[in-house]
Amino acid sequence: MTVSTVTVRRPAHAAHKSGTLSPHEQGILWDMEEQFWTSGADSAQATTATNAVMVFPYPPGILQGDQIWPHLKQSTGWRSVVMAERRVTRCRDIAILTYRVSAEKTDVPIYKALCASTYLSDEDTWLRISHQQTAVT
Repeated sequence: MTVSTVTVRRPAHAAHKSGTLSPHEQGILWDMEEQFWTSGADSAQATTATNAVMVFPYPPGILQGDQIWPHLKQSTGWRSVVMAERRVTRCRDIAILTYRVSAEKTDVPIYKALCASTYLSDEDTWLRISHQQTAVT
């Protein structure tokens, strides 16, 4: 009796070909992410795609496009932000930043969350297409 073994190979899909960014590109994205927290809603809007999606602890929950900005006017402008456990994954023109944040603002308890932001590079310009926060208690 002959037993054959077949090796199952994944298709050569682009999602299986992840990589990383150069230190310079990583610096640009981490600076953008820090400014997202500290520089206010107008700055965040300038680095975010028009129809981006953001997921925040409820409320407000899931927001898209113009729904995002009234919420961010109230929840940006943190005095200090520490991003730990930073990770970057890249697949072609998409980069995903993941991290643990500790943000501080006057008269507000320190906010801690696990976060992920997805950026798309279009004509050498990075724009945030999604952002998600899971509060850590």
